Amino acid sequence: MKSKISPAEGKLGILIPGLGAVATTLIAGVEAVKKGISQPIGSLTQMGHIRLGKRTENRNPKVKDFVPLANLNDIVFGGWDVYEDNVYEAASNAKVLEPGLLHAVKAELEAIKPMKAAFDKNYAKNLDGTHVKQGTRYELAQQVMEDITNFKEKNGLDRVVVIWCGSTEIYYEASAIHQSLAAFEQALLNDDKLIAPSMIYAYAALKLGVPFSNGAPNLTVDIPALIELSKETKTPIAGKDFKTGQTLMKTILAPGLAARSLGVNGWFSTNILGNRDGWVLDDPDNFKTKEVSKLGVLEDIFKPEENEELYGDIYHKIRINYYPPHGDNKESWDNIDIFGWLGYKMQIKINFLCRDSILAAPIALDLALFSDLAKRAGMSGIQEWLSFYLKSPQTAEGLRPENDIFKQLIKLENTLRYLMGEDLITHLGLDYYEEAFAEA
Repeated sequence: MKSKISPAEGKLGILIPGLGAVATTLIAGVEAVKKGISQPIGSLTQMGHIRLGKRTENRNPKVKDFVPLANLNDIVFGGWDVYEDNVYEAASNAKVLEPGLLHAVKAELEAIKPMKAAFDKNYAKNLDGTHVKQGTRYELAQQVMEDITNFKEKNGLDRVVVIWCGSTEIYYEASAIHQSLAAFEQALLNDDKLIAPSMIYAYAALKLGVPFSNGAPNLTVDIPALIELSKETKTPIAGKDFKTGQTLMKTILAPGLAARSLGVNGWFSTNILGNRDGWVLDDPDNFKTKEVSKLGVLEDIFKPEENEELYGDIYHKIRINYYPPHGDNKESWDNIDIFGWLGYKMQIKINFLCRDSILAAPIALDLALFSDLAKRAGMSGIQEWLSFYLKSPQTAEGLRPENDIFKQLIKLENTLRYLMGEDLITHLGLDYYEEAFAEA
């Protein structure tokens, strides 16, 4: 049965905490696509197709023609940042996109000026921004809510989503104040420093019924308090950590090795990165957050406790090194020690010269559009079907995350089919042959 989905009428605001390399690449890219001078490569919502019904029906519409998504021409961008550069200046400083392309959308980018950020240097010690709000945690949350409300009114928006594109915060685990909404709100009033800046944005958005997606490995919405709030206000949440370079390759390659029952002794991964994210991750406390997010991927795919002979002794090592000359052009190396028939050893080596923000921008766009769709479809709480985009997918308590990108895609596509009243696809395919045999 087709779900009742409110139409994507009017304008959609996409508000972004952290107008750095990823956010400015996203914004400039969407503005370029609007003008017809570029294509939204890498965006499933814009470029991807989805099969409907039997293969013999030949129904393969584009995703954007199948589900009622916001049109790119109806998107209005805004955000917060610890630096007061407008988006054109920030994009120029990030040095991700060519000057010619930025110049073509200069007027649109210059018009977007960041609001002051809710910031605590203790969570990102290598940042020294001065464009920041003042006040207690409670006061900061109220200011962010006011920002969202004013932005919506000023731009004549019908709907808003918030997507975190800010830096990785330091690693820490949930405590008593994160276990319930009541405890969290009391902690806000107490100006408890265990409430991270990203949680302030998430709380403000969810309190207003605005969907929130977390593009970093921070704890953020992955706590009972904010999950409770998301259900209370009937608002979707998704997290965490955009699945871009090296982890993207792992979630593509590891399922193939597991599918063929090939063993893995070790997987060594190292990266060099020179953008603002790389600088923040140069601090060990911030790197720890990223490391935990990246380490869990292989364990969830290989399940060593169930496949001890193949993966029980796997050694997984990850390194990220700050290297300014590379800027946003991240380079990763993977050495994978595998073994096959009778235990004979083999190796796989990958050298991925990627562009971090080029891979992340379409993910941010899709998460924004899909979370808006989920809100209009009456979906609330954790949106596990959006795991396709994330390194460390958020799941209901007690559920193991699914990190196999191919299974994640099936889940995403079947969710869209379900929402639109189409048959789910299992890829079994036996009926084609059984029908042919019956006819014979």
